[in-house]
Amino acid sequence: MVLEIIPVEIEKEIKPGDNVVGLMLLAKSKPQLKNGDILVFTQKIISKQEGQVVNLSEVTPTLLATGIASEYGKDPRVVQLILDESKRIIRMKSGVIISETKHGFVCANAGVDESNVQRGHVTLLPVNPELSAQKLRKEVKDKAGIEVAIIISDTFGRPFREGQTNVAIGLSGILPISDYVGTKDSFGRVLRVTAIAIVDEICSAAELVMNKSRNTPIAIVRNYNLNEEIGSIKDLIRSKSTDLFR
Repeated sequence: MVLEIIPVEIEKEIKPGDNVVGLMLLAKSKPQLKNGDILVFTQKIISKQEGQVVNLSEVTPTLLATGIASEYGKDPRVVQLILDESKRIIRMKSGVIISETKHGFVCANAGVDESNVQRGHVTLLPVNPELSAQKLRKEVKDKAGIEVAIIISDTFGRPFREGQTNVAIGLSGILPISDYVGTKDSFGRVLRVTAIAIVDEICSAAELVMNKSRNTPIAIVRNYNLNEEIGSIKDLIRSKSTDLFR
């Protein structure tokens, strides 16, 4: 398998209600889509398209948010949004707030992000990234007549590792995990626990051509052998009973 990863440049600043599929199909930087392509969309472009952008001047922080912000050197309005977007706060230390979002993701700041957005505004995660991916896939099918898989990616940190990497927060048309349990390795041993989070690996690979400072919020991953089964992002969320870090 030889994968090809193609960046798609979108010069327009995305606003609520914009047709991101239409903009992608008209982009000069992309080749003709093919059946079996995987389209990776950054969370930021989907959040903007869905109106998940908040003007901080319209946020009134509570006493709790103000207290946390004072202790951790943060904007109390941003802290308020983090609290609003969180199911629970897992840990706060050294200016970092790790929380579990309403979707079940464990990440910094509940996905509230001040980068690549107009000053004085922040973006929130899509309300339902899985549904967003399903809609995008259907729209590509309707407009281009092409069967593709869709992954929505975001940047997360990792326990015990410096730096961040892109991971999947929504998907459609692809299984999230390739499970090798029960198969044999090259020495004939039966594998018991190996399960590869392929959608996360695809997101990380796609980020290499996207780059945060370029107008490339979409990437086409080509020549990956897609399966026909239906998966869910929930398959990637580790249960509390098996999570050693919570």
